[in-house]
Amino acid sequence: MKKIMPDKFACDTSVIFNGRIIDLIEDGDIGEQPEIYISNIVVAEVEYRTNIQKEIGFFGLNVLKNLRQLHNEGKITLHLIGHRPTREEIKMAPGGELDSLIRSGARENDAILITADRIQGDVGIFEGMEIMQIKEKRSTLKTEPSHLKIFDYFEENTMSIHLKRGLPAYAKKGSPGNWFLEQVGLEIINKKLIEEIAMEIVEYVGEDPYSFIEIQKFGAVVAQLREFRIVITRPPFSKNIEITAVRPIVSLTLKDYTINDRLKKRLSKAEGILVSGSPGAGKSTFSAALANYYSKKDKIVKTLESVRDLQVDPEITQYTKLEGSLENSADILLLVRPDFTIFDEVRTTKDFQIFSDFRLSGVGMVGVVHSASAIDAIQRFIGRIELGMLPSIIDTIIFIEAGDIAKVLTIKMTVKVPHGFRDKDLARPVIEVRDYLTNDLDYEMYSFGQDIVVNPINPTHSKRQNRFDEHKHYNDKHIQLDIQVFNQKVKIRADQVYASKNIVLYSGDRLIFSGSLSRNAEMSLSLSSKDGRKVAKEYNKNTEIYGKIK
Repeated sequence: MKKIMPDKFACDTSVIFNGRIIDLIEDGDIGEQPEIYISNIVVAEVEYRTNIQKEIGFFGLNVLKNLRQLHNEGKITLHLIGHRPTREEIKMAPGGELDSLIRSGARENDAILITADRIQGDVGIFEGMEIMQIKEKRSTLKTEPSHLKIFDYFEENTMSIHLKRGLPAYAKKGSPGNWFLEQVGLEIINKKLIEEIAMEIVEYVGEDPYSFIEIQKFGAVVAQLREFRIVITRPPFSKNIEITAVRPIVSLTLKDYTINDRLKKRLSKAEGILVSGSPGAGKSTFSAALANYYSKKDKIVKTLESVRDLQVDPEITQYTKLEGSLENSADILLLVRPDFTIFDEVRTTKDFQIFSDFRLSGVGMVGVVHSASAIDAIQRFIGRIELGMLPSIIDTIIFIEAGDIAKVLTIKMTVKVPHGFRDKDLARPVIEVRDYLTNDLDYEMYSFGQDIVVNPINPTHSKRQNRFDEHKHYNDKHIQLDIQVFNQKVKIRADQVYASKNIVLYSGDRLIFSGSLSRNAEMSLSLSSKDGRKVAKEYNKNTEIYGKIK
């Protein structure tokens, strides 16, 4: 009686990196107890990707470990074949040398080559080999990613999840400008759990047609999993393995913002817009709303993003770095001829140059910029472009704070004697920065010798004056306060007559804290302190904050 020989299959790197070989074995698609041949070239590639901290390398290494486990359980017979690639063979890899060696190993062992690489498969068929061509994506993939472990930590109001080995999970909850950090459960994240979560994410992103790996560097990977942006970092980039998952908690339209018809008309005419604000203030959410507004006005709108996570309508195409460069992307984008481009976000000198080139080419631009105030957004262009070109590049600055429009500035060029100068011979080109709603002149910008001067004429900050002395039920000991909330601190200022006084701060009828004013009748509280966070929280609620002499 003739013994039935087991089926023989050789794997290339594609079915290791996407894990499809495990599916084929477990589903019985390649028979019972098949012989699996793995080339040392495949092992070397997996090892190399793992050593340079590529997530796909860790995933491939787990697949190899699973194959060994299946061998130990008697479900397959595993063979390691061939030699490790030489330096010369590695140099010739782009020409297909290593793929050719993998095919040779399959032929020598009379094995069917399993591949998800179409070129590899087509060349093998030409060479007369038996090929099992499989799809990159699993047909059994669930349509929603909710079954992944990372999403067990999310609740309805969760903005982001932060996982780090050796610590419990933390969640940032709330809304832009009004959020808090909260521990999620008591479980300490160990190495096994965080690796499983990372592998699940990489596997799902590799299979889901609506997800993709955005950035992959030595020790870091950025994945866009549907609407979630997920960052996985490892040593040596980070001290420990860490996973951060961020989702847009709100999707808004322009109607949801403090915006009147006059400002909406301005946005329809403006073509050089900066959307500025501190991290987490809601800049990208507003930019997405603006992009959708332009699209509905029958404008061709594109986005240029390092990480494509803006929540925009399907009609808007999102572009990222082409061959690792936004400059290359810009070259292609100009050929597409969009009416408006949303540039999220403008950070480096090259980014500012790309933004300027687009504007001078006639493309409407909306740039997202990190800044502590509206004027800071303009100043980030100073030194990167000629001052005289600024009004041709930027015409409107929108400052977002706590998820809403807090300030709108416009700029234009004029020739005048700068504010504070008396000699008419000192007239020069001056850039005027005005508050759009009041038309008040806030700043003047001009050249003075070798320097660029940004002169505050009527500067306004992120502050609110609490005028409770107008209410009859308050007595004379109630102090009127100016409150300013910055990135790292809260500044409280009273009238100079209260200098060096001990005061108690109230929000309505509730006591917040007590403290002492300085000789300048001021007090600064760090946002890292409990008292500072209390004041900022009440400030963001727009409640009445006042002081009382202790």
